[in-house]
Amino acid sequence: MSRRYALITPCRDEAEFLTATITSIAAQTVKPVVWIVVDDGSTDDTPRILAEASKKLPFLKVIRREDRGRRAVGPGVIEAFYEGLSHLDRTEVDYLCKLDGDLEIPPRYFERLMVCMEEDPWLGTVSGKLYLRYGDELVEERCGDENSVGPSKFYRSECFDDIGGFVRQVSWDGIDGHVCRLRGWVARSYDEPDLRLIHLRRMGSSQKNFWTGRLRWGMGKYFMGSSLAYVVAASCYRMFERPWLLSGLGILAGYLRAMIRREARYDDPAYLRSMRRFERLTLLLGRRRALEKVEAEVRSRPPHHALGRAPIERSGAERGVPPRAAAGVR
Repeated sequence: MSRRYALITPCRDEAEFLTATITSIAAQTVKPVVWIVVDDGSTDDTPRILAEASKKLPFLKVIRREDRGRRAVGPGVIEAFYEGLSHLDRTEVDYLCKLDGDLEIPPRYFERLMVCMEEDPWLGTVSGKLYLRYGDELVEERCGDENSVGPSKFYRSECFDDIGGFVRQVSWDGIDGHVCRLRGWVARSYDEPDLRLIHLRRMGSSQKNFWTGRLRWGMGKYFMGSSLAYVVAASCYRMFERPWLLSGLGILAGYLRAMIRREARYDDPAYLRSMRRFERLTLLLGRRRALEKVEAEVRSRPPHHALGRAPIERSGAERGVPPRAAAGVR
């Protein structure tokens, strides 16, 4: 089977970490057809690092965007991603990956992901697991098995198109997995040696500080439609991560703040029914058994390529934002 894949990396001020990611991609057993790095207005040494790397890696293409004056996670990241996607000839690749620039990646990583895709025709998006380095110790940056991780979103091209791509809002990397299952795809992350990613900067800490990232996480849970009961349970679970207690309290605080302000929420009834059902099953059965149940339902139908269904069409200049949510419906 064809193993042609493209990487798109939105980045800003990643000089501290980017060299490690470049070294990792250069060492992959299966190289990408193209790696598009979108420099989103970096003010540090990132442009120089990318310029030097592009001389050595023929598949590396660098796109420079104007400096907006600040880092913009969530919507800003996805805007930069789509900028990169607009420079990609989609006919040249079978797989598409949104990849962060602060990762150390095992050399067989992308080869292994494509093997997973080849072995499972229902699998639409897949990743490994994230680990943080504390001295000589590696600690898993805990995430559920029901989706690919945000820093490494590896997609079958057909699946990416079928779900309408990414929503341009916080929690884009949670919404996509639920939409995958709704459309008949499996979304997964696996923990095995060849798929263990070293995250050089803790998730959610790139803008201002860790607490800001946790507040944003909670706001994202509100936007994506999570119930208060589920967020309380998830916050309690996250309290057992460093820094203890604050890791969970920040998520709950962000959710409650968004709820009190009646901020916009993702407004797709079919998605909300599917996502909230998964949350209820998780609270009742536990995450593993809930995932087994919903995946069994997906696999009870033919794989997507046999269904002949039209993909989701996203409308508006903000491709990926539901029109009512974009207009401020709460």
